[in-house]
Amino acid sequence: MERLRAAGLTLSGQKKERGTKLAGKTFVLTGTLAKYTRDQAKKWIEDAGGKVTGSVSKKTDYVVAGTDAGSKLDKANQLGVKVIDEAELEKLAS
Repeated sequence: MERLRAAGLTLSGQKKERGTKLAGKTFVLTGTLAKYTRDQAKKWIEDAGGKVTGSVSKKTDYVVAGTDAGSKLDKANQLGVKVIDEAELEKLAS
């Protein structure tokens, strides 16, 4: 880093603030998402203040279901967890 600074490189940046639209909400991703990879979707949810977990429980607020969703979708239906698609997720976060 010191050599880069000595060569005239100036580093500046601002810490990106996290959103709050999904604050306090827990999400589970299941199936194949059309618009996002799982990592992209997870980052997007977390950047909006939400939390992503790997398994469905009574504490899960939303299951984001893509195509070929399996046992996580079944568990969400058993527990009465709201199941949404990517479009509904985008509406929640915007």
